[in-house]
Order: sequence, then structure tokens, then C-alpha cells
Amino acid sequence: MKLLLTSSGWWKNPQIGKEFLKLVGKKPSEIRIFLVITPVKYLKRNKYILRQFRQFKEIRIPEQNIIFFQLDRKVKKDDLKNIDVIFVFGGNTFDYLKRIRETGLDKAIKAFVKSGGTYLGISAGSYVVCPTIESASWKHADRNTIGLKNLKGLNLAPFLVTAHFKEKWRAVVEKAAQKNKHEVIALTDKQAVIVRGNRRTIIGGGRKNIF
Repeated sequence: MKLLLTSSGWWKNPQIGKEFLKLVGKKPSEIRIFLVITPVKYLKRNKYILRQFRQFKEIRIPEQNIIFFQLDRKVKKDDLKNIDVIFVFGGNTFDYLKRIRETGLDKAIKAFVKSGGTYLGISAGSYVVCPTIESASWKHADRNTIGLKNLKGLNLAPFLVTAHFKEKWRAVVEKAAQKNKHEVIALTDKQAVIVRGNRRTIIGGGRKNIF
């Protein structure tokens, strides 16, 4: 299993991008990415997507190697043909999880990771592979506006993450974590957690915030 879970990709820490390339284990020019987003009207004018493409450019992954998948249809087996990385983008975590289930991408991601593919998550994309997504709302960053009842995640990571962590949120996260049976890893925008097999490693400077 190969997971890279981040708050903001390597926008604020280029070292995370280098670790991503090591995790995939291929030349940047050969890496093909399946980029999962919720439906947006003006795809290539979205400022967050444009920022992410700049991040890919920084590590020399060609734009033509990136395939968009908007979560508005069933995923097909051929969609993931010759793909090296499934990359789930950021946004509202509750909406992402609902759409991932409805499109069948949940099963596809599990099979892909089990077969050796790399999974990359940013914010919501990191939350959805945890045992539950409940930690997405701890800091009031995400709201369950769609009334999603089942908060069970894909359970690929054996811990919870909380993204975009800042020191001012420590007491809130600590209190919530005490009521949870899972280990909680709080990631700043300069940190990420790598899961390779049964090992997990937190990368990026600063205090390692594990609850």
C-alpha cells in the first residue's frame, strides 16, 4: 500500500513533492495521474486546480499525463488503465465521500491501492481514506450540508487525519481525539504522512502532532 496524505500538496513544502516521486517510483515524465474532483463549471479556470498544475510542473510531470475525473458518472474499468496515481483533490469532504460511493470509485480506489498503485490526497482527499471522515468537521472547516449519515471512510489508512492544522486548534483536536478510538495525525500545510505497507511516516518540519 502506498498513500501520501497531505493538507495542501507540496505548495508550501517542495520536499513533499520529492517524496511523492520516490513513492511512485517512476520518472516524472512517465507518471500518469487520475485527478478526481467534484464537478466544477469552469474546470481550467479554477484557481486551486491551476495552483496544483503548477505544483506538478515543479516536479516535471507533464500536463498531458493528468486525466480529470469529475464525480458525476460511474467510474469504468478502463478509466484507470495505465494509471499510476489516483489523486483525490480538496473540497467538501462530505460531498466527496458521497460522490465517491455513488460513482463506485470507493471500490476502484481500494482495488487500485491493493494492486500497488499510489494514492495521493489533498485535504478532503486525505480524509476519505481514513476509517471515518468525522475529523473533517472538528475545526469547523467542513460542514455536513448534505446531511450525510454514514461517515465511514475507505479505511485504507489505520488512523484519522486532520488537515490544515494550526496551533490555535490544538485544544479542539485534542478533546475530539480523546473521544476517538483511532490515532489522530494533525497535519499542517507543510506536512504530510506517507503510508507504505504497514509503516507510516510524517514528513515536513515542525512538531509532529499525534493525538
